[in-house]
Amino acid sequence: MYRLLIADDEALEREGIEWIVTRMMPNTFEIMHAENGRVAIQKAYEFRPHIILMDIKMPGIQGLEALREIKAHHPQVKMVLVTAYEYFEYAKEALAMGVKEYLVKPAKRDHIVALLQQLIDEIDQEKRKRDEEFAIRDKFFHLLPLAETEMALVFMSDQVNETEVGQLADILGVSIDQGCAIVLALPDMGQLSNQELSLSKKHIFETVKNAAKGLIKQRTGCVVSSMVYGHMAIFLLESNMTNDAVLREEALGLGTKLMELLREQRGIDATVGIGSVGTDIRGIRRSYFEGVFASTYHKQWGSLCLFEDLTMPSPGGPSNQTADPVMTEHVAERTYVELAIKHIREEREQRTWSVIDDAVTFIQERFREELSLEDVADHVHLNPHYFSKVFKQQTGETFIDYVTRLRIDKAKALIKEGQFSLKEVCYFVGYKDPNYFSRVFKKVIGVSPTEYRNQL
Repeated sequence: MYRLLIADDEALEREGIEWIVTRMMPNTFEIMHAENGRVAIQKAYEFRPHIILMDIKMPGIQGLEALREIKAHHPQVKMVLVTAYEYFEYAKEALAMGVKEYLVKPAKRDHIVALLQQLIDEIDQEKRKRDEEFAIRDKFFHLLPLAETEMALVFMSDQVNETEVGQLADILGVSIDQGCAIVLALPDMGQLSNQELSLSKKHIFETVKNAAKGLIKQRTGCVVSSMVYGHMAIFLLESNMTNDAVLREEALGLGTKLMELLREQRGIDATVGIGSVGTDIRGIRRSYFEGVFASTYHKQWGSLCLFEDLTMPSPGGPSNQTADPVMTEHVAERTYVELAIKHIREEREQRTWSVIDDAVTFIQERFREELSLEDVADHVHLNPHYFSKVFKQQTGETFIDYVTRLRIDKAKALIKEGQFSLKEVCYFVGYKDPNYFSRVFKKVIGVSPTEYRNQL
Protein backbone atom coordinates (compact mmCIF):
# COMPACT_ATOMS: atom_id res chain seq x y z
CA MET A 1 0.00 0.00 0.00
CA TYR A 2 0.97 3.62 -0.54
CA ARG A 3 1.04 6.15 2.28
CA LEU A 4 -1.04 9.31 1.85
CA LEU A 5 -0.87 12.32 4.19
CA ILE A 6 -3.78 14.78 4.07
CA ALA A 7 -2.82 18.13 5.64
CA ASP A 8 -5.72 20.57 6.10
CA ASP A 9 -6.92 22.62 9.08
CA GLU A 10 -10.56 21.77 8.25
CA ALA A 11 -11.51 18.30 9.51
CA LEU A 12 -14.40 18.05 7.03
CA GLU A 13 -12.02 18.62 4.11
CA ARG A 14 -9.66 15.91 5.34
CA GLU A 15 -12.46 13.44 5.99
CA GLY A 16 -14.10 14.20 2.66
CA ILE A 17 -10.92 13.46 0.74
CA GLU A 18 -10.34 10.27 2.75
CA TRP A 19 -13.89 9.11 2.02
CA ILE A 20 -13.41 9.67 -1.73
CA VAL A 21 -10.04 7.89 -1.79
CA THR A 22 -11.18 4.96 0.35
CA ARG A 23 -14.32 4.43 -1.69
CA MET A 24 -12.92 4.91 -5.22
CA MET A 25 -9.43 3.47 -4.63
CA PRO A 26 -9.98 0.70 -2.05
CA ASN A 27 -6.96 -1.05 -0.51
CA THR A 28 -4.61 1.43 -2.14
CA PHE A 29 -3.64 3.88 0.59
CA GLU A 30 -2.78 4.01 4.24
CA ILE A 31 -4.13 7.48 5.13
CA MET A 32 -2.87 9.89 7.81
CA HIS A 33 -4.21 13.32 8.80
CA ALA A 34 -2.46 16.55 9.81
CA GLU A 35 -4.41 19.55 11.06
CA ASN A 36 -1.59 22.07 10.55
CA GLY A 37 1.84 22.53 9.00
CA ARG A 38 3.77 21.59 12.13
CA VAL A 39 1.95 18.27 12.48
CA ALA A 40 2.41 17.66 8.73
CA ILE A 41 6.20 18.04 9.12
CA GLN A 42 6.19 15.74 12.14
CA LYS A 43 4.15 13.04 10.41
CA ALA A 44 6.26 13.29 7.25
CA TYR A 45 9.30 12.45 9.41
CA GLU A 46 7.46 9.68 11.21
CA PHE A 47 5.56 7.93 8.41
CA ARG A 48 7.50 8.97 5.24
CA PRO A 49 4.38 9.25 3.05
CA HIS A 50 4.56 8.67 -0.69
CA ILE A 51 2.06 11.48 -1.41
CA ILE A 52 1.07 14.58 0.55
CA LEU A 53 -2.05 16.66 -0.09
CA MET A 54 -1.14 20.00 1.51
CA ASP A 55 -3.60 22.84 2.13
CA ILE A 56 -1.76 26.04 1.31
CA LYS A 57 -3.44 28.12 4.06
CA MET A 58 -3.31 26.76 7.61
CA PRO A 59 -2.74 28.27 11.08
CA GLY A 60 0.87 28.54 12.28
CA ILE A 61 3.27 26.97 9.79
CA GLN A 62 1.48 27.32 6.47
CA GLY A 63 1.57 25.03 3.46
CA LEU A 64 4.53 26.55 1.63
CA GLU A 65 6.69 26.63 4.75
CA ALA A 66 5.83 23.03 5.55
CA LEU A 67 6.52 22.15 1.94
CA ARG A 68 10.05 23.58 2.05
CA GLU A 69 10.85 21.72 5.26
CA ILE A 70 9.50 18.38 4.04
CA LYS A 71 11.05 18.61 0.57
CA ALA A 72 14.44 19.38 2.10
CA HIS A 73 14.45 16.05 3.95
CA HIS A 74 12.22 13.91 1.71
CA PRO A 75 12.90 15.03 -1.87
CA GLN A 76 11.14 12.03 -3.45
CA VAL A 77 7.75 12.67 -1.84
CA LYS A 78 4.97 13.66 -4.25
CA MET A 79 3.48 16.98 -3.16
CA VAL A 80 -0.01 18.18 -4.14
CA LEU A 81 -1.11 21.65 -3.06
CA VAL A 82 -4.76 22.16 -2.19
CA THR A 83 -5.82 25.79 -2.68
CA ALA A 84 -8.79 28.06 -3.10
CA TYR A 85 -9.03 30.43 -6.09
CA GLU A 86 -7.96 33.45 -4.09
CA TYR A 87 -4.69 31.78 -3.17
CA PHE A 88 -3.74 30.74 -6.67
CA GLU A 89 -0.67 33.01 -6.63
CA TYR A 90 0.73 30.90 -3.78
CA ALA A 91 0.23 27.80 -5.86
CA LYS A 92 2.21 29.38 -8.69
CA GLU A 93 5.06 30.01 -6.25
CA ALA A 94 4.96 26.37 -5.17
CA LEU A 95 5.12 25.24 -8.79
CA ALA A 96 8.31 27.27 -9.13
CA MET A 97 9.70 25.29 -6.17
CA GLY A 98 9.19 22.01 -8.02
CA VAL A 99 5.67 21.04 -6.94
CA LYS A 100 3.95 20.01 -10.15
CA GLU A 101 0.43 19.23 -9.00
CA TYR A 102 -2.36 21.12 -7.23
CA LEU A 103 -6.05 20.81 -6.51
CA VAL A 104 -8.47 23.76 -6.43
CA LYS A 105 -11.18 23.60 -3.76
CA PRO A 106 -13.75 22.18 -4.00
CA ALA A 107 -12.00 19.42 -5.96
CA LYS A 108 -14.09 16.91 -7.88
CA ARG A 109 -13.63 13.33 -6.85
CA ASP A 110 -12.80 12.20 -10.41
CA HIS A 111 -10.04 14.81 -10.47
CA ILE A 112 -8.69 13.67 -7.10
CA VAL A 113 -8.67 10.01 -8.15
CA ALA A 114 -7.09 10.73 -11.54
CA LEU A 115 -4.36 12.82 -9.93
CA LEU A 116 -3.58 10.21 -7.28
CA GLN A 117 -3.46 7.45 -9.90
CA GLN A 118 -1.09 9.55 -11.98
CA LEU A 119 1.21 9.98 -8.98
CA ILE A 120 1.06 6.26 -8.18
CA ASP A 121 2.13 5.51 -11.76
CA GLU A 122 5.02 7.95 -11.39
CA ILE A 123 6.07 6.35 -8.10
CA ASP A 124 5.99 2.87 -9.65
CA GLN A 125 7.94 4.01 -12.69
CA GLU A 126 10.59 5.69 -10.53
CA LYS A 127 10.88 2.55 -8.40
CA ARG A 128 11.38 0.38 -11.50
CA LYS A 129 14.04 2.78 -12.72
CA ARG A 130 15.82 2.71 -9.36
CA ASP A 131 15.66 -1.09 -9.27
CA GLU A 132 17.14 -1.27 -12.77
CA GLU A 133 19.90 1.17 -11.82
CA PHE A 134 20.69 -0.86 -8.70
CA ALA A 135 20.80 -4.06 -10.76
CA ILE A 136 23.11 -2.46 -13.33
CA ARG A 137 25.31 -1.05 -10.58
CA ASP A 138 25.42 -4.44 -8.88
CA LYS A 139 26.47 -6.15 -12.11
CA PHE A 140 29.01 -3.42 -12.78
CA PHE A 141 30.63 -3.92 -9.39
CA HIS A 142 30.70 -7.68 -9.97
CA LEU A 143 32.57 -7.05 -13.23
CA LEU A 144 35.11 -4.65 -11.72
CA PRO A 145 37.31 -7.43 -10.25
CA LEU A 146 37.41 -9.07 -13.68
CA ALA A 147 38.52 -5.79 -15.28
CA GLU A 148 41.10 -5.19 -12.55
CA THR A 149 42.53 -8.71 -12.93
CA GLU A 150 42.71 -8.18 -16.68
CA MET A 151 44.47 -4.84 -16.25
CA ALA A 152 46.99 -6.33 -13.82
CA LEU A 153 47.72 -9.07 -16.35
CA VAL A 154 48.35 -6.44 -19.02
CA PHE A 155 51.07 -4.94 -16.84
CA MET A 156 52.56 -8.28 -15.79
CA SER A 157 52.93 -9.95 -19.18
CA ASP A 158 53.97 -8.81 -22.64
CA GLN A 159 51.94 -11.62 -24.19
CA VAL A 160 48.63 -9.80 -23.71
CA ASN A 161 46.71 -8.19 -26.53
CA GLU A 162 46.67 -4.50 -25.62
CA THR A 163 43.87 -3.38 -27.95
CA GLU A 164 41.34 -3.35 -25.09
CA VAL A 165 43.61 -1.63 -22.57
CA GLY A 166 41.92 1.74 -23.10
CA GLN A 167 38.51 0.18 -22.48
CA LEU A 168 39.73 -1.48 -19.28
CA ALA A 169 41.19 1.84 -18.12
CA ASP A 170 37.85 3.55 -18.78
CA ILE A 171 35.95 0.90 -16.81
CA LEU A 172 38.32 1.23 -13.85
CA GLY A 173 38.54 5.03 -14.14
CA VAL A 174 42.35 5.12 -14.30
CA SER A 175 44.94 6.67 -16.58
CA ILE A 176 47.70 4.60 -18.17
CA ASP A 177 49.95 7.48 -19.20
CA GLN A 178 52.45 6.57 -16.49
CA GLY A 179 52.68 4.37 -13.44
CA CYS A 180 54.76 2.81 -10.72
CA ALA A 181 54.64 -0.77 -9.41
CA ILE A 182 54.83 -1.90 -5.79
CA VAL A 183 55.51 -5.62 -5.35
CA LEU A 184 54.88 -7.36 -2.01
CA ALA A 185 56.68 -10.65 -1.32
CA LEU A 186 55.29 -12.65 1.60
CA PRO A 187 57.09 -15.36 3.63
CA ASP A 188 56.22 -19.01 3.12
CA MET A 189 53.20 -20.18 5.10
CA GLY A 190 53.61 -23.88 4.28
CA GLN A 191 53.19 -24.89 7.91
CA LEU A 192 49.47 -24.07 7.71
CA SER A 193 46.78 -26.53 6.65
CA ASN A 194 45.15 -26.01 3.25
CA GLN A 195 42.06 -24.49 4.85
CA GLU A 196 44.10 -22.21 7.12
CA LEU A 197 46.35 -21.22 4.23
CA SER A 198 43.40 -20.33 2.02
CA LEU A 199 41.79 -18.25 4.77
CA SER A 200 45.08 -16.55 5.62
CA LYS A 201 45.70 -15.63 1.98
CA LYS A 202 42.18 -14.24 1.71
CA HIS A 203 42.68 -12.05 4.79
CA ILE A 204 46.07 -10.82 3.57
CA PHE A 205 44.68 -9.99 0.14
CA GLU A 206 41.75 -8.09 1.65
CA THR A 207 44.07 -6.21 4.03
CA VAL A 208 46.37 -5.11 1.20
CA LYS A 209 43.64 -4.26 -1.29
CA ASN A 210 41.44 -2.36 1.17
CA ALA A 211 44.40 -0.48 2.59
CA ALA A 212 45.77 0.41 -0.84
CA LYS A 213 42.41 1.66 -2.10
CA GLY A 214 41.70 3.47 1.17
CA LEU A 215 45.08 5.17 1.47
CA ILE A 216 45.26 6.19 -2.18
CA LYS A 217 41.56 7.12 -2.50
CA GLN A 218 41.11 9.58 -5.36
CA ARG A 219 44.64 10.98 -5.41
CA THR A 220 46.04 8.31 -7.74
CA GLY A 221 44.63 5.48 -9.82
CA CYS A 222 45.23 2.08 -8.24
CA VAL A 223 45.08 -1.47 -9.66
CA VAL A 224 45.73 -4.42 -7.34
CA SER A 225 46.62 -7.87 -8.64
CA SER A 226 45.55 -11.17 -7.15
CA MET A 227 47.79 -12.76 -4.54
CA VAL A 228 49.78 -15.49 -6.29
CA TYR A 229 52.48 -17.68 -4.78
CA GLY A 230 53.06 -15.29 -1.92
CA HIS A 231 53.27 -12.14 -4.05
CA MET A 232 51.00 -9.20 -4.87
CA ALA A 233 51.46 -6.22 -7.14
CA ILE A 234 49.95 -2.76 -6.71
CA PHE A 235 50.09 -0.43 -9.70
CA LEU A 236 49.80 3.30 -9.05
CA LEU A 237 48.65 5.03 -12.22
CA GLU A 238 48.45 8.67 -13.20
CA SER A 239 48.19 11.01 -16.14
CA ASN A 240 51.41 12.39 -17.61
CA MET A 241 50.61 15.73 -15.97
CA THR A 242 51.66 14.32 -12.60
CA ASN A 243 55.29 14.85 -11.61
CA ASP A 244 57.36 11.64 -11.38
CA ALA A 245 58.57 12.61 -7.91
CA VAL A 246 54.97 12.87 -6.65
CA LEU A 247 54.09 9.38 -7.88
CA ARG A 248 57.38 7.97 -6.52
CA GLU A 249 56.67 9.52 -3.12
CA GLU A 250 53.12 8.09 -3.18
CA ALA A 251 54.51 4.62 -3.91
CA LEU A 252 57.10 4.85 -1.14
CA GLY A 253 54.50 5.98 1.39
CA LEU A 254 52.04 3.25 0.41
CA GLY A 255 54.71 0.52 0.43
CA THR A 256 55.85 1.56 3.90
CA LYS A 257 52.28 1.68 5.22
CA LEU A 258 51.42 -1.73 3.80
CA MET A 259 54.44 -3.27 5.53
CA GLU A 260 53.34 -1.73 8.84
CA LEU A 261 49.73 -2.92 8.44
CA LEU A 262 50.71 -6.50 7.60
CA ARG A 263 53.04 -6.59 10.58
CA GLU A 264 50.46 -5.10 12.97
CA GLN A 265 47.28 -6.80 11.73
CA ARG A 266 48.57 -10.13 10.36
CA GLY A 267 51.91 -10.62 12.11
CA ILE A 268 53.67 -10.90 8.74
CA ASP A 269 56.99 -9.37 7.70
CA ALA A 270 56.54 -8.62 4.01
CA THR A 271 59.32 -7.52 1.68
CA VAL A 272 58.42 -4.63 -0.61
CA GLY A 273 60.04 -3.77 -3.92
CA ILE A 274 59.21 -0.54 -5.74
CA GLY A 275 59.93 -0.02 -9.42
CA SER A 276 60.72 3.29 -11.08
CA VAL A 277 58.05 5.47 -12.66
CA GLY A 278 57.42 4.29 -16.21
CA THR A 279 55.59 5.79 -19.17
CA ASP A 280 52.74 4.02 -21.01
CA ILE A 281 52.09 0.25 -20.88
CA ARG A 282 55.66 -0.85 -21.55
CA GLY A 283 57.11 1.52 -18.99
CA ILE A 284 54.62 0.40 -16.32
CA ARG A 285 55.41 -3.24 -17.15
CA ARG A 286 59.12 -2.51 -16.78
CA SER A 287 58.38 -0.92 -13.40
CA TYR A 288 56.69 -4.17 -12.39
CA PHE A 289 59.72 -6.30 -13.27
CA GLU A 290 61.91 -3.82 -11.42
CA GLY A 291 59.65 -4.14 -8.39
CA VAL A 292 59.89 -7.95 -8.55
CA PHE A 293 63.68 -7.74 -8.67
CA ALA A 294 63.82 -5.20 -5.82
CA SER A 295 61.51 -7.32 -3.65
CA THR A 296 63.98 -10.26 -3.78
CA TYR A 297 67.25 -8.31 -3.80
CA HIS A 298 68.12 -8.13 -0.10
CA LYS A 299 66.89 -11.63 0.86
CA GLN A 300 65.73 -10.19 4.16
CA TRP A 301 62.09 -10.26 5.26
CA GLY A 302 60.57 -7.01 6.44
CA SER A 303 62.67 -4.76 4.21
CA LEU A 304 61.69 -2.18 1.59
CA CYS A 305 63.80 -1.65 -1.50
CA LEU A 306 63.56 0.93 -4.30
CA PHE A 307 64.89 -0.32 -7.58
CA GLU A 308 66.39 3.09 -8.35
CA ASP A 309 68.60 2.81 -5.24
CA LEU A 310 70.14 -0.51 -6.25
CA THR A 311 73.67 -0.98 -7.58
CA MET A 312 74.80 -4.11 -9.39
CA PRO A 313 78.30 -5.55 -9.80
CA SER A 314 79.65 -5.48 -13.35
CA PRO A 315 81.22 -8.61 -14.91
CA GLY A 316 84.74 -7.22 -14.20
CA GLY A 317 84.17 -6.53 -10.52
CA PRO A 318 82.33 -4.20 -8.13
CA SER A 319 80.63 -1.18 -9.58
CA ASN A 320 78.17 1.51 -8.63
CA GLN A 321 76.14 0.94 -11.78
CA THR A 322 72.37 1.05 -11.41
CA ALA A 323 70.76 -2.35 -11.93
CA ASP A 324 70.32 -3.19 -15.60
CA PRO A 325 66.57 -3.19 -16.39
CA VAL A 326 66.99 -5.85 -19.11
CA MET A 327 68.77 -8.22 -16.74
CA THR A 328 66.20 -7.33 -14.10
CA GLU A 329 63.38 -8.44 -16.35
CA HIS A 330 65.01 -11.80 -17.00
CA VAL A 331 65.75 -12.37 -13.31
CA ALA A 332 62.17 -11.46 -12.43
CA GLU A 333 60.79 -13.81 -15.03
CA ARG A 334 62.74 -16.65 -13.44
CA THR A 335 61.07 -16.01 -10.08
CA TYR A 336 57.34 -16.15 -9.54
CA VAL A 337 56.20 -14.08 -12.50
CA GLU A 338 55.40 -16.89 -14.91
CA LEU A 339 53.49 -18.79 -12.23
CA ALA A 340 51.68 -15.60 -11.25
CA ILE A 341 50.61 -14.93 -14.82
CA LYS A 342 49.41 -18.52 -15.19
CA HIS A 343 47.36 -18.24 -11.99
CA ILE A 344 45.87 -14.88 -12.95
CA ARG A 345 44.93 -16.20 -16.37
CA GLU A 346 43.13 -19.12 -14.71
CA GLU A 347 41.32 -16.73 -12.38
CA ARG A 348 40.41 -14.45 -15.27
CA GLU A 349 39.17 -17.47 -17.22
CA GLN A 350 36.90 -18.47 -14.33
CA ARG A 351 35.45 -14.98 -13.97
CA THR A 352 35.04 -14.62 -17.71
CA TRP A 353 33.08 -17.88 -17.77
CA SER A 354 30.63 -16.50 -15.21
CA VAL A 355 29.95 -13.55 -17.53
CA ILE A 356 29.62 -15.84 -20.55
CA ASP A 357 27.31 -18.16 -18.59
CA ASP A 358 25.06 -15.17 -17.93
CA ALA A 359 25.16 -14.26 -21.62
CA VAL A 360 24.39 -17.84 -22.73
CA THR A 361 21.43 -18.04 -20.35
CA PHE A 362 20.12 -14.75 -21.73
CA ILE A 363 20.52 -15.98 -25.33
CA GLN A 364 18.78 -19.29 -24.61
CA GLU A 365 15.84 -17.41 -23.11
CA ARG A 366 15.60 -14.88 -25.96
CA PHE A 367 16.87 -16.62 -29.11
CA ARG A 368 13.35 -16.70 -30.57
CA GLU A 369 13.30 -12.88 -30.53
CA GLU A 370 15.20 -10.39 -32.67
CA LEU A 371 18.36 -10.68 -30.62
CA SER A 372 21.54 -8.82 -31.57
CA LEU A 373 25.08 -9.12 -30.25
CA GLU A 374 24.73 -5.56 -28.93
CA ASP A 375 21.65 -6.59 -26.90
CA VAL A 376 23.54 -9.41 -25.18
CA ALA A 377 26.69 -7.31 -24.64
CA ASP A 378 24.53 -4.63 -23.06
CA HIS A 379 22.92 -7.25 -20.80
CA VAL A 380 26.31 -8.30 -19.39
CA HIS A 381 27.64 -4.72 -19.50
CA LEU A 382 30.56 -5.32 -21.85
CA ASN A 383 31.73 -3.48 -24.94
CA PRO A 384 30.22 -5.34 -27.98
CA HIS A 385 33.62 -5.81 -29.67
CA TYR A 386 35.19 -7.16 -26.48
CA PHE A 387 32.17 -9.36 -25.76
CA SER A 388 32.28 -10.80 -29.29
CA LYS A 389 35.93 -11.72 -28.87
CA VAL A 390 35.49 -13.26 -25.39
CA PHE A 391 32.33 -15.14 -26.46
CA LYS A 392 34.17 -16.76 -29.39
CA GLN A 393 37.14 -17.64 -27.16
CA GLN A 394 34.95 -19.28 -24.50
CA THR A 395 32.30 -21.04 -26.62
CA GLY A 396 34.27 -21.75 -29.78
CA GLU A 397 31.51 -20.16 -31.86
CA THR A 398 30.71 -16.67 -33.04
CA PHE A 399 27.57 -15.10 -31.60
CA ILE A 400 25.69 -15.51 -34.92
CA ASP A 401 26.72 -19.15 -35.30
CA TYR A 402 25.70 -19.88 -31.71
CA VAL A 403 22.22 -18.34 -32.10
CA THR A 404 21.76 -20.01 -35.50
CA ARG A 405 22.66 -23.41 -34.05
CA LEU A 406 20.19 -22.92 -31.19
CA ARG A 407 17.41 -22.02 -33.60
CA ILE A 408 18.11 -24.86 -36.03
CA ASP A 409 18.41 -27.44 -33.21
CA LYS A 410 15.05 -26.30 -31.89
CA ALA A 411 13.59 -26.40 -35.42
CA LYS A 412 14.78 -29.99 -35.86
CA ALA A 413 13.14 -30.98 -32.57
CA LEU A 414 9.84 -29.34 -33.54
CA ILE A 415 9.87 -30.98 -37.00
CA LYS A 416 10.44 -34.37 -35.39
CA GLU A 417 7.44 -33.81 -33.12
CA GLY A 418 5.30 -33.35 -36.22
CA GLN A 419 2.73 -31.12 -34.52
CA PHE A 420 3.44 -27.94 -36.49
CA SER A 421 3.71 -26.87 -40.09
CA LEU A 422 7.13 -25.78 -41.37
CA LYS A 423 5.92 -22.19 -41.47
CA GLU A 424 4.90 -22.40 -37.81
CA VAL A 425 8.27 -23.92 -36.94
CA CYS A 426 9.97 -21.04 -38.75
CA TYR A 427 8.16 -18.48 -36.58
CA PHE A 428 8.59 -20.47 -33.36
CA VAL A 429 12.40 -20.46 -33.65
CA GLY A 430 12.72 -16.76 -34.40
CA TYR A 431 12.67 -16.44 -38.19
CA LYS A 432 10.13 -14.21 -39.91
CA ASP A 433 10.80 -15.25 -43.50
CA PRO A 434 10.15 -18.97 -44.29
CA ASN A 435 12.36 -18.79 -47.41
CA TYR A 436 15.28 -17.42 -45.40
CA PHE A 437 14.67 -20.04 -42.71
CA SER A 438 14.79 -22.76 -45.36
CA ARG A 439 18.12 -21.46 -46.74
CA VAL A 440 19.70 -21.29 -43.29
CA PHE A 441 18.40 -24.74 -42.36
CA LYS A 442 19.84 -26.27 -45.53
CA LYS A 443 23.19 -24.52 -45.03
CA VAL A 444 23.48 -25.95 -41.50
CA ILE A 445 21.91 -29.41 -41.92
CA GLY A 446 22.62 -30.04 -45.60
CA VAL A 447 18.99 -30.54 -46.62
CA SER A 448 15.92 -28.30 -46.65
CA PRO A 449 13.30 -28.47 -43.87
CA THR A 450 10.93 -30.31 -46.22
CA GLU A 451 13.58 -32.88 -47.14
CA TYR A 452 14.52 -33.28 -43.48
CA ARG A 453 10.88 -33.97 -42.54
CA ASN A 454 10.49 -36.50 -45.38
CA GLN A 455 13.55 -38.39 -44.14
CA LEU A 456 12.00 -38.95 -40.71
